[in-house]
Amino acid sequence: MWLLLAFLSAALLGFYDAFKKESLRDNAVLPVLFLNTIFSSLVFLPFILLSFWTPDVLRGTMFDMPVAGWEEHKYILLKSFIVLSSWIFGYFGMKHLPLTIVGPINATRPVMVLVGALLFFGERLNLYQWAGVLLAVLSFFMLSRSGKKEGIDFQHNKWILFIVLAAVTGAVSGLYDKYLMTRLHPMLVQSWYNVYQVFIMCPIILLLWYPQRKTSTPFHWKWTIVGISLFLCAADFAYFYALSYEDSMISIVSMVRRGSVVVSFLFGALFFHEKNLKSKAVDLILVLIGMFFLYLGSR
Repeated sequence: MWLLLAFLSAALLGFYDAFKKESLRDNAVLPVLFLNTIFSSLVFLPFILLSFWTPDVLRGTMFDMPVAGWEEHKYILLKSFIVLSSWIFGYFGMKHLPLTIVGPINATRPVMVLVGALLFFGERLNLYQWAGVLLAVLSFFMLSRSGKKEGIDFQHNKWILFIVLAAVTGAVSGLYDKYLMTRLHPMLVQSWYNVYQVFIMCPIILLLWYPQRKTSTPFHWKWTIVGISLFLCAADFAYFYALSYEDSMISIVSMVRRGSVVVSFLFGALFFHEKNLKSKAVDLILVLIGMFFLYLGSR
């Protein structure tokens, strides 16, 4: 069951990336991110309120949420900072780079998760996993070659660095998620980390964006911003419940979730009409083969 939830999460993430790309096109980044945190919080606010006022209504359902104190919430608050850091890097990178480049870079996250498991949890990579890691690294270098055809220098382009940093912090978040799911309820984590992000974003908006709003890229409302939140909430809901199963493996879940690159790649090709699709498709196939080897090595 947890594997099916991971595949569902991957498909939803692909739509999330596409809606995010469209929302950020010719638009201010920080207001889009701020609205995303608000709408995501509004999705879960009714469940938070019900858990306080009438907990029996949700009891026994997958939306049941326990009431927790600071001992639990401090872990969720840390999760909010990690995720928001990844999002800030990722949103800025997404705005300035083709979706067909961002997707494959993000697809290298399972490799980082495996390396994290190797360093912090004492896990050891087998032959299949090492093959997956090497293929992912090779695909990254090939992707840099494809990027040069569009004037994108991987070594000196700060937006590439932003996407890489987003992938690294996203991998840290993934490792932390598995730890959280052994201690806390999935709905408790997903609901409250979205709420905390709203409060974290408030000073960022007031101090960094609002004073510069007239001299930077203007903000335009787009209905796709709502789609970002809806697809993200649905994707994360499936993801957290997948991790809540005792036999679930973060290495497998992380790998499957990066399958979202297929959906985002198709959006980049069909709707955003991005360039050099043939060479990028080869890079994407290498990433997918690498993910398959990670699957074989982690069964």
